[in-house]
Amino acid sequence: MIQGRGPRRAMGLDVGERRVGVAIGDELDLISSPLTIVQRRDGDLAELRDLAIDKGVDRLVVGLPTGLSGREGPQAAVVRQFAEALGDAVGPEIRVVFWDERLSTTVAERTLQESGTWRRRRKGDVDAVAAAVILQGYLDAGRAQGLRRDEQDNGDAR
Repeated sequence: MIQGRGPRRAMGLDVGERRVGVAIGDELDLISSPLTIVQRRDGDLAELRDLAIDKGVDRLVVGLPTGLSGREGPQAAVVRQFAEALGDAVGPEIRVVFWDERLSTTVAERTLQESGTWRRRRKGDVDAVAAAVILQGYLDAGRAQGLRRDEQDNGDAR
């Protein structure tokens, strides 16, 4: 924890070609919620950095796309490169970790359909919900394994 700042939280990211879905965890590491989307463009790293600082984040949980076999494809390399640049942008105070994002978009779409808001939602909203699915998986796994937040890195990007 960074001195003088109180409890910290995790932020989940679903990195796509055009948008980054963003979710935020609560300060107890129990629940994730969709937060927003950030358009991929010049300045997106600074926007994500500022959002992380504003929300008191100590971990960025980046969804890593893998196939059902668990192998990384070309999109995973793109996400790893983005995460490395983001890690440089946020500095050492905020860790960047990867989390398997298999089926997160499918789960997000079903969640929106079941809630009855699918048709009213913009297409980008599914990205924020997918980020929440990724982050919730990370938080649940940490609790199940009894890990402290500084021990749970599962593939630290730095």
